[in-house]
Amino acid sequence: MLIAGVDEVGRGCLAGPVVACAVVLPEGFSDPRIKDSKKLSRKAREKLYPYIIENSVTWGLGVVCSRLIDKINILNATRQAMQIALSRLSPCYGKIIVDAVGLKNLPVPEEHPNKADADFIEVSAASVVAKVYRDRLMEYLSTVWEGYGWEKNAGYGTAAHLEAIRRQGWTPVHRRSFYVKGL
Repeated sequence: MLIAGVDEVGRGCLAGPVVACAVVLPEGFSDPRIKDSKKLSRKAREKLYPYIIENSVTWGLGVVCSRLIDKINILNATRQAMQIALSRLSPCYGKIIVDAVGLKNLPVPEEHPNKADADFIEVSAASVVAKVYRDRLMEYLSTVWEGYGWEKNAGYGTAAHLEAIRRQGWTPVHRRSFYVKGL
């Protein structure tokens, strides 16, 4: 049975979208290099990105912007991004494994164990693709709104990013609903 693995990145960021990916790999596919994106270097993720896409049966991305995150909250935005990613798959899978977030109204059975990105290669692959896509997007956004260091911090609340917000103010892609003490 083919499994659709789903994961997200950017949930705890102060800026940028939340990005989810869904990946279906061939039955029996194995590659020890594919791990949770947090356990891989940027160079390793970049190398695996095209490899995962080329070897997947089907894959899809879901992106929810910061304004919608502010409107519906980060958990609902994460679920929406995951649903969008799943909607972009060919309907060839018989089960969905989501990393820690339960989804509803799915066409096939779903499980959402904690640390699924460590136990299911499909979820690990989704983690890598989502992370590379979002990092590239934040790198691009750092050329539109300079000085926030998004090419390095990907929108997370680093000391340099917080100082940039104090100095330059909020941008349209900052999440206004994320309270940051002192700002």
